[in-house]
Amino acid sequence: MHWQDAILTTMSPDTIAGRLGGNIRQLREARGLTQEQMAQLSGVPRATWANLESGAANPTLNVLYLVAKALQVPLEELIAVPLAACRLYESGSLPSRVRGTGVVVQKLLPDPLPGMEIDRMELPPGSRMTGIPHTPGTREYLVCEAGEIQLTAAGERWLLHAGDVVAFRGDQKHSYANPGEAPAIGYSVVAIARVD
Repeated sequence: MHWQDAILTTMSPDTIAGRLGGNIRQLREARGLTQEQMAQLSGVPRATWANLESGAANPTLNVLYLVAKALQVPLEELIAVPLAACRLYESGSLPSRVRGTGVVVQKLLPDPLPGMEIDRMELPPGSRMTGIPHTPGTREYLVCEAGEIQLTAAGERWLLHAGDVVAFRGDQKHSYANPGEAPAIGYSVVAIARVD
């Protein structure tokens, strides 16, 4: 069971309605709009909007869709656990995985950014990792922070040192390696092309 499913199964309907109401109110207020203005934008009656924000409504999926569309957020954001204004993520608390021959790839940011992937890579000496080609038109940027990182992409090879950046097509075969004798640290930023 996914952790979000576990949270929802342990919540009462009143808790979900309260969270929904609080999220809708916060999203509306952040946009500086009144309930009346949101009712006009969404096509949801003002009285229904007020009931949603109070946690007293039991909306249909269609109403939730109209609300999410008017607020310009994904539907799941309406019932998500509200994000704190600030939160510290201590070292090692973000997801990481080992790929290739010992390369540790860790998410750099705790929240997803639509159309972006940003990872930190630790490459021990002699390590190697094959990248996964992304959708056509995707751009990828590799930044070397420490050590040496050898990037092979589209049949070409670059050796990056601290401070170097390479921009390349992320929809091609590519790989990363550390040919040096010291550990290397790099950052991969992938701007994923939209497929309509």
